[in-house]
Amino acid sequence: MSHETPAGSPHGGLITVGFDIDGRPRTERIAPNTVLLDLLRERYGLSGVKASCERGVCGACTTLIDGIPTASCSVFAFGVDGRSLETIAGQAVDGELGPVQRAFAECGGFQCGYCTPGMIMLTTALLREHPDPDEETIRSWISSNVCRCTGYAMIIDSVRRAAALLRESAGSVGGEAGR
Repeated sequence: MSHETPAGSPHGGLITVGFDIDGRPRTERIAPNTVLLDLLRERYGLSGVKASCERGVCGACTTLIDGIPTASCSVFAFGVDGRSLETIAGQAVDGELGPVQRAFAECGGFQCGYCTPGMIMLTTALLREHPDPDEETIRSWISSNVCRCTGYAMIIDSVRRAAALLRESAGSVGGEAGR
């Protein structure tokens, strides 16, 4: 991260940060108070990263930072310098829904859809760590994401289906779980 102070800047200047978003390297000059959620939505047009509570409690803006589920509304963008970010936009495989997305669609793991991108990102991280999670593990992981519509039963079914799809995919092509 480099610091630059343009002449006459009232906010102490801009900083330059470098990071990957969904496998693509990016470099940005940003104000030090730029929130990651705002950078993703406003600069990159990643509207699938949802803005809701802006306090890090609802999970709608969940992004994976170095594989760890993180509320992007609670992270300053300079904090991702040198790191790798995964968003819902990177879940597609060859223009088709990725396995976790497909599982949510097949099992009706959404109603209004607002929490779904965050749930999918959380599920991606969960299944990388626990490829065949039991219900208690699933409930524990998804408890950090709020869904006001479903009651969670179909979300749990979606996570189970995603685990099965990823196992099938890994078994048939020796693929990487989670993508």
